[in-house]
Amino acid sequence: MRTLNRLLLAGLFTSIPLATMAADDAPTPEPEVTIRTEGDKTIQEYRQNGFLYAIKITPKGGKPYFLVRSDGTEANFIRSDQPDMLIPAWEIFSWK
Repeated sequence: MRTLNRLLLAGLFTSIPLATMAADDAPTPEPEVTIRTEGDKTIQEYRQNGFLYAIKITPKGGKPYFLVRSDGTEANFIRSDQPDMLIPAWEIFSWK
């Protein structure tokens, strides 16, 4: 009986660090919003657990629009109000 109690206690002590690590990696319920200004546009980047999933662009004299990920994995964004519009994402120069 003592051996069983010791095993249960040892199992409890080994599971506590795992539970605290899982609590640290738990998904956040609200997105992180980063707001910056480029020229005459205000750009809001929406992230969930560090994953950029949407960008809201508000031109100074225009209607705001959203860019969302086209397939969920790549960095290819499309306009949510005009999904057939292609957003150029060419790499002109690269220093590696």
